[in-house]
Amino acid sequence: MKFFVDTAEIKDIRDLHETGLLDGVTTNPSLIAKSGRDFKEVIKEICDIVPGPVSAEVAATDYEGMVAEGRLLAKIADNVVVKVPLTIDGLKATKTFSKEGIKINVTLCFSPNQALLAAKVGATYISPFIGRLDDINLEGMQLIRDIRQIYDNYDFSTEILAASIRSANHVTEAALAGADVATIPPAVIYKLADHPLTKSGLEQFVKDWKATGQSIL
Repeated sequence: MKFFVDTAEIKDIRDLHETGLLDGVTTNPSLIAKSGRDFKEVIKEICDIVPGPVSAEVAATDYEGMVAEGRLLAKIADNVVVKVPLTIDGLKATKTFSKEGIKINVTLCFSPNQALLAAKVGATYISPFIGRLDDINLEGMQLIRDIRQIYDNYDFSTEILAASIRSANHVTEAALAGADVATIPPAVIYKLADHPLTKSGLEQFVKDWKATGQSIL
């Protein structure tokens, strides 16, 4: 499963890129707003750091506006993925972008039917929001499983990008459910490496090594 980081904070992106774990980045208007910087400048800087896919979301909600904004965003860098909402206008824009060779991330997916529509019009990625479904007492991970089965039934090439990840357990469950990608907040990515037995085991190794009085170097 590929790891994308869900942030617009340049330091977090740079630090995670250096670990070798990062395959791409997703952003949205809310994340860009938190950065307090110019939208296009932030996207360009992220694309310069990460060679993988970088999702940049349109602000327009109508077809003509999405197409105009998406074409502009796609010119920022070769690895920009235009992000559009899962609406009829968003699906129309997806079809247009697909014909033009522009990669598309269709976001705010909450049902298998929505995911099916996105795949039919050529979405590169579909972003089902796990955490937001969990918030209203629905099983977000079941949506991933349902989409996986539908896409496999018809050999759709659209990749399932598990979004609204809230915990390390979400990442495990998404991987087991067959998600192609998980887009994860920086703090959660770091938590994936944490385990109390790893910590205690390392402390014991260090203690035992010091007792030998040796040095490798």
